[in-house]
Amino acid sequence: MSTPHEHPANTSDDLAARLREQGLRLTPQRQLILRAIEELRHATPDEVLAHVRGQVSSVNASTVYRTLEVLEELGLVRHTHLSDRAPTYHSTMEHEHVHAVCRTCQAVRSYDPAVVQPVVDALAADGFVVDVGHLAIFGTCADCSAAAAVPPAT
Repeated sequence: MSTPHEHPANTSDDLAARLREQGLRLTPQRQLILRAIEELRHATPDEVLAHVRGQVSSVNASTVYRTLEVLEELGLVRHTHLSDRAPTYHSTMEHEHVHAVCRTCQAVRSYDPAVVQPVVDALAADGFVVDVGHLAIFGTCADCSAAAAVPPAT
């Protein structure tokens, strides 16, 4: 089932330490963008931009894109492709998870990697190492399946 979202108390401290290791500064924009990823859980750069602009209107798209690249290089966020649109980012502070995406309503649910362990094991037996955190499975969620099964009212 879904994994709970946990917010570590020291996310800003972790960000500051990792930035210092790379000779980079902790800026308010970097903090806002990381916080937006954590709050939104799964977000495209445009969704992050809209969220951040709700707090600071002067942040621009290039700042968001550059910051997401830096945060990914630091290992604080990851991206995956949950649609044919822009990559979707999520915090690495969450437990590793598999993404299940509904093609009808675009809802994203997170599942423990154990649900795909037989597939991971089968591929590993052939020498292939799966990046589970980048895995997205597409289908139809229970709500959309149930709605499609209900005959229209006459």
